[in-house]
Amino acid sequence: MVRRIDVTGASGTRLAAWEFADPPKSGPGGTRGSGSSGGSEQAPGVLLLHGLMGRASHWASTARWLAERHRAVALDQRGHGQSAKPPETEYTREAYVEDAEAALEELGLAPAVLIGHAMGALTAWQLAARRPDLVRGLVICDMRASALGAASQREWEEWFKSWPVPFATLADVRKWFGEDDPWVERPNTSRGEFYAEVMAEHEDGWRPVFEPEQMLKSREAWVYDAHWEELAQVRCPTLVVRGLDGELGRAEAQEMVRVLPDGRYAEVVDAGHLVHYDQPEAWRVAVEPFLDEVLR
Repeated sequence: MVRRIDVTGASGTRLAAWEFADPPKSGPGGTRGSGSSGGSEQAPGVLLLHGLMGRASHWASTARWLAERHRAVALDQRGHGQSAKPPETEYTREAYVEDAEAALEELGLAPAVLIGHAMGALTAWQLAARRPDLVRGLVICDMRASALGAASQREWEEWFKSWPVPFATLADVRKWFGEDDPWVERPNTSRGEFYAEVMAEHEDGWRPVFEPEQMLKSREAWVYDAHWEELAQVRCPTLVVRGLDGELGRAEAQEMVRVLPDGRYAEVVDAGHLVHYDQPEAWRVAVEPFLDEVLR
């Protein structure tokens, strides 16, 4: 069962949140609460935050095994999935963090574990630093704390322009992003599937459900700014996970673990940036023991 729950985010932005499985059964100490924040009678809450251009459905396999024992909710962040797409001036770090904060409070998930991929991981650790009362644990998946630099933004602008939109079919989407995209070093089926999930059909073909200009606006915060200081303010147990072939290098990942007051490290072999999507079983093996410890 997949259940949609509407959330009101920053500045009244309408957000779509999703539970991907039946609510978990009663665990030791009681049953899940029905909307109140915190409390020993709730199943532990987990909020899943996708990366830039992603959507809640990318967490489906993770959410399903989480839901066996926890209340697992994934959020379509502003500008993504089925959430509202406000003017690009509202695509700030503050807005993304306030949206996640609102989801935790409105859905009664707190204190929750936050699991974030890329942009979602940055949102998660910024919220954990700002509202430690809402976050009991944190999983950071393949997100750098260092600024990427202006050249990265220019590369992304050119990359968006290279997309052959509209795509005639979803098969064309899968082939371009999995094989033909100049950024693909070798054929990658999971990457093609990932992008097929963020396309919608129009009269002239398939186009992304997001606006590229809004995505560029969203990523400015980590293109031009580093986020080490906020990372050091995270007090809850935190697991930093990287794909062996991902965007977060081993040296930087290990430095992030050192900076975190309670940091741990894991890496997933044969995985790129889309760690949880590339290797869902290996991802579970890397993450589940940490969750068992934090949510026991």
